Amino acid sequence: MTFPGKLKHIMVLTGEPSGDFHAGHLVRQIKQFNSRIYFSGIGGTHLENQDVDLFYNIANLSAMGITEVLMQFRQIKKAFDLFKEKLRSNQPDLIILVDYPGFNLKAAQFAKDYYSIKILYYITPKVWAWKKSRLKKIKAYADHAALILPFEEKMFKKAGIPSTYVGNPLMDEYPENLSKPFLRSGKFLSKNKDSLIIGLLPGSRKAEIKNLLEIMIKSGDLIHQNNKKVTFIISRAGSIQRQSIEKIVNKFEKNYLFQINDGPVKQIFLKSNLVIAASGTVTLEAALCCVPTIIIYKMSGVSFSIAKLLVNVKYAGLANLIVNQQVMPELLQDDATPCKISKKALYMLDHLVEFEDRLQMVRKLLGKKGASKRAANIAINMVTG
Repeated sequence: MTFPGKLKHIMVLTGEPSGDFHAGHLVRQIKQFNSRIYFSGIGGTHLENQDVDLFYNIANLSAMGITEVLMQFRQIKKAFDLFKEKLRSNQPDLIILVDYPGFNLKAAQFAKDYYSIKILYYITPKVWAWKKSRLKKIKAYADHAALILPFEEKMFKKAGIPSTYVGNPLMDEYPENLSKPFLRSGKFLSKNKDSLIIGLLPGSRKAEIKNLLEIMIKSGDLIHQNNKKVTFIISRAGSIQRQSIEKIVNKFEKNYLFQINDGPVKQIFLKSNLVIAASGTVTLEAALCCVPTIIIYKMSGVSFSIAKLLVNVKYAGLANLIVNQQVMPELLQDDATPCKISKKALYMLDHLVEFEDRLQMVRKLLGKKGASKRAANIAINMVTG
């Protein structure tokens, strides 16, 4: 696509599917404010669907963890070289960074040092958890930050970074909670009064499936021994082959209790009375649907020791961080055992109303839907101001 010189030009940089998803919504909202803007960038199918002129596709770029990043160094360098080339040939009026801080902060530095381009950071790095030093970089290279978590606002203001809490984009995906009706006596009222369903969300990475799924299934076996009404649905992320999950499930005698769900995770929330989930964004989605959840996580001893040194947060779960209390029980590392998980799950099945009510606070603190629209308004003001 040839750059139409008379139009304003916004460049959008993403590095992972989740960032591409939210960036697609943001671009669509910007277009509703002003349809005469040319978009270029790094992204995937969601930005492509908004007719963004991609000079690099993240299908070749997405990487998680030190080893994976090193393996993909050539692709990351290629993407960065193309970024620099595009700045020289079609200098944008605004660059929007979406998450992916390792790449995007370097891109922001280059754009500021050589071109003094305005920069908006949407979905900022998790500086509240680790690498607070990135606050200095954001202050140096970003003109404005559009924040998606309420507790980030105080931190960014204290650091002197121009910022706005725009709300969480997940509120647009879950505008209403999906919780089923309860009998106020404390007993869950499901479609089938003789059954209970627990959703198992082992994660979207191979290492998470390896470390967590077998623990979840063993927990399920113990839960079923104590409550014969319970069956289980396993959520399979698109990044995980069905065969790898089936291989683990089929090792167990009661594999018939565990159904694999290939569809969106929202289907799990609609069907489940309770969820056992790997720590991650999906637990915030569960909170917005008011589905009682147990958060678990387990990694190698060395990785956990390093994480304890680097990460400085009271809770692992986003919902717990937002409310500043444990509205979702956390069983991490040595506590993530089938015995402890099953015991907690059985207790929660008898107190579902209580745990659902706790999650109502999360929705209240995240505010109203429309995060991408509010972020788009900031972008328009920056590109036209």
